Amino acid sequence: MSKQVVIIGGGIVGLCSAYFLQKEGCEVTVIDKSDITSGASFVNAGYITPSHIISLAAPGIITKGLKWMFDSSSPFYVKPRFDLEFLKWAWSFKKSATKSKVEKAIPVIRDINLLSRELYENFTSSNELNFHYEHKGLLMAYQTEKAGEAEWEVGQRAIMEGLEVEHLNRREVEQLDPNSGIEVKGAVYYKCDAHSTPKEFMNAMVTYLKSNGVTFLINEEVKDVVIHGNKISKLVTDDRQIEADEIVLSSGSWSPILSKKIGLNLLIQAGKGYRINVERNTGIKIPTILLEKKVAVTPMNGFTRFAGTMEIAGINHKINPVRVEAIANAAKSYYKNLEITKEEKRDATCGLRPVTPDGLPFIGKSYKYSNLTIASGHAMMGWSLGPATGKLVSEIIAGKKPSLDLVPFHPDRKF
Repeated sequence: MSKQVVIIGGGIVGLCSAYFLQKEGCEVTVIDKSDITSGASFVNAGYITPSHIISLAAPGIITKGLKWMFDSSSPFYVKPRFDLEFLKWAWSFKKSATKSKVEKAIPVIRDINLLSRELYENFTSSNELNFHYEHKGLLMAYQTEKAGEAEWEVGQRAIMEGLEVEHLNRREVEQLDPNSGIEVKGAVYYKCDAHSTPKEFMNAMVTYLKSNGVTFLINEEVKDVVIHGNKISKLVTDDRQIEADEIVLSSGSWSPILSKKIGLNLLIQAGKGYRINVERNTGIKIPTILLEKKVAVTPMNGFTRFAGTMEIAGINHKINPVRVEAIANAAKSYYKNLEITKEEKRDATCGLRPVTPDGLPFIGKSYKYSNLTIASGHAMMGWSLGPATGKLVSEIIAGKKPSLDLVPFHPDRKF
């Protein structure tokens, strides 16, 4: 008898969970309060990043955050507010930002990223999904020696972890991306990374899932849950009550709202990120992070995306023009031939990324409910880790040995 599984949340994590669960023979329903055409899964930089081995909660980030708190154009902005859940999260973030915890997380982050990259490549070779994917690596480009030296330390650590990394000088960067007009002193080149066009993947996945029996309930929000013993027996929406054998909570930054209804306290804060699309030829061919400005540049299918900022300011989709302008100015300061227009800036949009205190996602069953699997809190690596998370979720529910050790991702872990 196949299991009936309901997935709450139709972002990349939810869709990838649906993909692997239907492969296991489950009857899958995806519920999303939107129409699955917007949000963080659509506006991200499209990176698949084994290179990102250092978690967001790294030593020194608190000091930087305090300096940046009074600068609304800074790369990492935390809006101070007297909110109990935010204060709990901030305290846990501070406790997580230690050298020993970052070191412990490095192989964990590497392994889940490499699994995800392998699954992306399986998607492209299976002919089930038609989407843009390229394995061209990622340039961490710098204009100051200080930034370059700091990044090369990370690059050398990545080499120790078995990743392919090179340190390029100015001439080598220009030879690698000759038509971009980039002006830098050098770059750390992570050959291990790949990139894609998010909208293409999301649309292809929805089409595939629908054609393979997955049910979608869109523009429908789970408002309440019915508990029976140590199980969730029903989900309640405005339109219906839904029974399921297994529930997957993958609603990103909204996950804590629903988890509170069942007595779980998921320490997740929404981290807003912005993107600007330039739908004309920029000459940029290699994905690049502009190190000093923390802006990601991605040559997607038919356009170039400029994305950046991490704004911890609660759940809202307000566009701060100062932050949009900061991304545009960063692009101009690194690419001599590039000027982002007023119209392109006006079309900027944002997405909310769910950030845990220690930079690792929540993946696994909570001790409290035997039929609830949590898959959320991926921060800036949601796009990179979506396929791996979906695979792990399917293994948990199917009772198979997980592809990775799930202990570091456990939803009930202490910070």
